[in-house]
Amino acid sequence: MIRFSLHCAADHEFEAWFRNGDDYETQRKRGFVECPHCGSNKVDKALMAPAVSTGRKKEKMALALHAEQKQAMAQLKALTEKMRENAEDVGDKFAEEARKIHFGETDARAIYGEATVEEARGLAEDGVDFMPLPVFPDDRN
Repeated sequence: MIRFSLHCAADHEFEAWFRNGDDYETQRKRGFVECPHCGSNKVDKALMAPAVSTGRKKEKMALALHAEQKQAMAQLKALTEKMRENAEDVGDKFAEEARKIHFGETDARAIYGEATVEEARGLAEDGVDFMPLPVFPDDRN
């Protein structure tokens, strides 16, 4: 995972995490990267200074960052669990059900499930709003 400092056309600054630089570029080109302040999807990377430290200070920074990461992960996991509790699991029929909801063929409702990369790409091309839910290490145990 990599964290980028970003800014929108209205000069709002924020940070976001991505799997890698290519993931950021792909999401930005598709309009998936939005400013949390104004909703603009005209977003660019801001200049970032590398965090360089040595010795003891480095250990403290790593521990502080680790604690922040743990807290953020716990919050993200709680949010993900809440979203799943309030939605219907449609399994591998996610893309099909999402399209039916989007095109008004079935009643609107919160759903979650699984989709292949190709199915997700097709949903995005069709203008269907969706977002991936994170999978946490202990979810796989």
